Amino acid sequence: MADDTVLVGFEGAVATVTLNRPKAHNAFDDALVALLTSTLEGLGARYDVRVVVLTGRGKSFSAGADLAYMKRAAGFSEAENIVDARAVARLLMVLGGLPKPTVALVQGPAYGGGVGLVSACDIAIAAEGAAFALTEVRLGLIPAVISPFVVRAIGDSHSRRYMLTGERFDAETALRIGLVHEVVPAKALEARGAEIVQTLLKCSPDAQRRAKSLIDAVSGRPIDDALADDVARRIAAARASEDGKEGIAAFLEKRPPRWWD
Repeated sequence: MADDTVLVGFEGAVATVTLNRPKAHNAFDDALVALLTSTLEGLGARYDVRVVVLTGRGKSFSAGADLAYMKRAAGFSEAENIVDARAVARLLMVLGGLPKPTVALVQGPAYGGGVGLVSACDIAIAAEGAAFALTEVRLGLIPAVISPFVVRAIGDSHSRRYMLTGERFDAETALRIGLVHEVVPAKALEARGAEIVQTLLKCSPDAQRRAKSLIDAVSGRPIDDALADDVARRIAAARASEDGKEGIAAFLEKRPPRWWD
């Protein structure tokens, strides 16, 4: 592609998306947001892509908004700022709503919007040297657009601390509060990511899509008759699906299901 700020590589059914502005610490500008959004939308629609891995090139995963871009945005009208913010919101919604598993490999610092990207992925693995911060309040701003994903990942209490202080925290803290799922030595990050991907590829892609929809459907809802009816309908549909029938048959016949191919 002409704009190489987002690189896409394929290995079998796995697509690796790499933020490629290392000199700018993979910071966002409007062009990168648009390109990353369209890239993810394209991958989400591809039947042959089963897992999407997101990472950054260079020392940083993503430093959030680009400073030159923020300076330019400071002169925007309110209407222009709304359009701009909605573009970032769209990016996160596309990433968070991909109908296939997403894995963030966080090799270095993730600040502001970078934390948003991490929190929008299904699985996040960080290198030991990675660092995180929600620094918007130190600039007189708020992490508004990324907040639904961040609060979902780390909860109200931790969001209050780190959104209000803007303080930096390390990978172990990110693990403890739920922003990432594992912390590994930097030299082991890609290998551990590959292991997670292989585990994902052993599962039914249709069931993974249904499971992601299920999580969204039950999260935060009261446990009542309406919810019970919803989940009953979902498991009934899964049992009747091609993958559901294939998975049960493969288990009973003691053979790998067809999606292992």
